[in-house]
Amino acid sequence: MKRLRVKSSTGEYDVMVGRGAWRTLRRLEGYTSIFVLTEPGLWECWGSKLARDAGWRLVRPLLVPAGEGSKSLAMAGRVASELSERGADRRSLLVAFGGGVVGDLGGFVASTYMRGIDYVQVPTTVLAQVDSAIGGKTAVNVRAMKNLVGTFYPPSRVVSEPAVLASLSARALQSGLYEVVKHAILSGPAFFQYLGTELAALRPSQTGRLEAIVTRAAQVKVDVVSRDEHESGLRRVLNLGHTYGHALEEVTGYRRFLHGEAVGWGMLLVTRLAELVGLLDPAEGERIAGLVWQAGPLPPIHNLSAEKVLGLLPRDKKAVGGMIHWVLPERIGKVRVTPDVPDTAVAAAFSDVQRGAWHE
Repeated sequence: MKRLRVKSSTGEYDVMVGRGAWRTLRRLEGYTSIFVLTEPGLWECWGSKLARDAGWRLVRPLLVPAGEGSKSLAMAGRVASELSERGADRRSLLVAFGGGVVGDLGGFVASTYMRGIDYVQVPTTVLAQVDSAIGGKTAVNVRAMKNLVGTFYPPSRVVSEPAVLASLSARALQSGLYEVVKHAILSGPAFFQYLGTELAALRPSQTGRLEAIVTRAAQVKVDVVSRDEHESGLRRVLNLGHTYGHALEEVTGYRRFLHGEAVGWGMLLVTRLAELVGLLDPAEGERIAGLVWQAGPLPPIHNLSAEKVLGLLPRDKKAVGGMIHWVLPERIGKVRVTPDVPDTAVAAAFSDVQRGAWHE
């Protein structure tokens, strides 16, 4: 098991990654009550093991429906009301046990319930273990706007058990692996090359190999957020692929792509964009595209309206004054954050990738 340390505005917290990580929850002390926020299917499959490993005798879960629809202000209000009805106070602990939706919702509720209670992230997907559970960003969606309302609120700890990944579908695993690819691009040649030797043959049952990959990818996220918690500068690099990706999610009503799949397309698009504006050597771009495709097949984008997708880009919540701060790869291990990108290049990159005329 590996212990990673995150520095935050409220102090430091641990990210525990590895077999037996859930047993570290036994060390939690001083809380008047513990509540677990999760989804019904996940609790049915893994709830008994979590409670046994954590040493919890009587824990009744707070259940929310699976899916992006649960990341809403209405659901946050419902969870807060249920906490109140069950007697949760300022010394209660909320455990977010699930993927990105549960983690974001749980963190948001914890940050606002009675003006803030402690919470623990117990992520159950690759995407959550390497990315969304680390760093303290919480959010809910408002209408079609993803993560529009949220807070920066670090968890007390993050506990990632690789055994839970064995129950992922092949598609859910692949979705998380696109985020791992993103971290490998940011990290540099060593992780990038290592991932290239492991990626194509990975299966959910290979928890030992997944543990090694998740640990290395999580370290990348920990290093970045420890240096820039509130996304004032460096942390923007973690948005690699997300500007195009969020537009793809929104234009399809969040029904075609899993989040990691949208980010996968987004990385292909910004890689082509970096080539078009002269930042990235095409040979390096081909290597990046090759690793993205190695993670698995992506849902199609050939029938999407380019006009609608491009029209959504300035609405990204990270845009300032309608100006997009693009995260563009310069080489493996180095990206540039810049608003100085011509609209014509943005459109041309989408056209090239959509038509399959580039590195596919």
